[in-house]
Amino acid sequence: MASKNIRDVLTAFSPSLDLFAISTGDGRIKIWDTLKGQIQTEFADITSTDATSIYATSMKGHLSIDYTCMKWLSFERKKKRKHTSSLLVLGTGSGDILALDVSAGQLNWRISDCHPGGARAISSSANGSCVYTAGADGMICRIDCETGNLLEKFKASSKAISCMDVSSDGNTIATAAAQLKIFNCSDHQKIQKFSGHPGPVRCLVFTEDGKYILSSAVGERYVAVWSIGGAKKKSASCVLAMDHPAVFLDSRCTLSREVDEAGISILAISEVGDCYVWFGNSIEELRNAKPTKIVLSLENMPSKKSMRALPAIYAAKLQGVHKPASGQVFLVYGLLVKPSFQKILLHSGSDINLNVSNDGILLPMNQSLKSKKGTQKVLTVTTLDRANAEDALLPIPKIFDSHEKEKAFQDSMDKEVMGEVVKRSSKADFPEVEDEIAPGETDVICMEDRMRSLGILDDESDLESNLKFCSTLLKGFDLEATLPMKKIRAAVLNMEPSEAYKLLEVLLAAWQSRSSIGKYALPWIYSILVNRGHYVVSQEHVTHMLDSLYKVS
Repeated sequence: MASKNIRDVLTAFSPSLDLFAISTGDGRIKIWDTLKGQIQTEFADITSTDATSIYATSMKGHLSIDYTCMKWLSFERKKKRKHTSSLLVLGTGSGDILALDVSAGQLNWRISDCHPGGARAISSSANGSCVYTAGADGMICRIDCETGNLLEKFKASSKAISCMDVSSDGNTIATAAAQLKIFNCSDHQKIQKFSGHPGPVRCLVFTEDGKYILSSAVGERYVAVWSIGGAKKKSASCVLAMDHPAVFLDSRCTLSREVDEAGISILAISEVGDCYVWFGNSIEELRNAKPTKIVLSLENMPSKKSMRALPAIYAAKLQGVHKPASGQVFLVYGLLVKPSFQKILLHSGSDINLNVSNDGILLPMNQSLKSKKGTQKVLTVTTLDRANAEDALLPIPKIFDSHEKEKAFQDSMDKEVMGEVVKRSSKADFPEVEDEIAPGETDVICMEDRMRSLGILDDESDLESNLKFCSTLLKGFDLEATLPMKKIRAAVLNMEPSEAYKLLEVLLAAWQSRSSIGKYALPWIYSILVNRGHYVVSQEHVTHMLDSLYKVS
């Protein structure tokens, strides 16, 4: 079945939204340029704590890294107040916390075993100088962004923390374990707690003004809105229904002249990759509001029976809410191999269907894409870059022999004899044959024709005449018949040394030309070299002949 589930996909926008980080569970972090729509770089196999370049090609160890959470944050350096830097902070299943400087392509710092049992959440305040992390140990750690030093940690829950978020002003922390709790950042005192999620919470965020908390749990097809303040124990103030459970939440506030209370816009992405946006001037209006949906059109996609992954919306960011019932959303959608980036203007009540293009994606040859109308569409590949061919291998050149290979024992026997004979013979220097093909020439030339032009192989006409001469030297023996080595040895010893040498030349030419009798010539060549080796070595041009024989073997 086709896959359209984004529960295990980790995403993060840079503070300026010009870069986008994504990890799909294989231990690699891909950084995309949202303006150009191209992959900028990739981080893989991050094992060293030294601040050295890690733009190098990925290594086999990246599959052993299990990233569980990701957050891209900005902060001001202490020595350079006017200089704002950004770090991509990651948490792993082994409990490590890493900080990557994407612009420099290096690992800034790493805290090993910060959360035994695994890190689960990373958050920070707006333009804060520290980052907060939470894990399966129920602890919350505060870490200095610039140095990576652990500033403090406190126990927030006796059970594993699944989600955490820090308010934009940096005064309060919200955590989700068995219950939703709110803590004061300064003294770590519990301010408020909420109950209502029977399952583990997957998403948890503060609204922009810090008055509400949005949450969604595993298996729950709704988003709960919690009001901060008042009684210490509260239930949800509002519930927003969805078709599938949410995996990502975001919100923006807008001031309205007609209503004293700030309007709220809430964005949610479901686990199947659909986007929901709610607009409301108040909680009452938000409770009764109908969501504006952004879905992808699957008309040009393969059928559900296909094993290919289906496109989805992976991340979104509310950029601006100019009016209570409208706003701009920056979307990341398409296929993981090459996502698309687009800014969309939304109006309340007007759903949007986005078309997904397959241009630039490598498609299997055995799959034909048919639309729902039944017409087959031919798609063209317009790009082939690191984004979708990073692991492709270059074709390996091979020379294919049309005949069967020699038997293993004959081949090994021949190599041993050739090595001994060549060592006995005197080495002679021969001028190299210059290549007649220009470096820029692109015409395809048959390799056998090239070897014949260089004199390595004989012409077919010369080969036929040599074979006729060979039959006279064998004196009744059939060259294509399989004979025992005793008979071949007796036939070679009955020949004159000069006749055996001429037979050797003919048989070498037949073997090098890959003719049909080449495989039968090898036992005769072996017998001549063993029994008439002294005479063969004494000949004038034997060194070149044996050298070529050794290379071919």
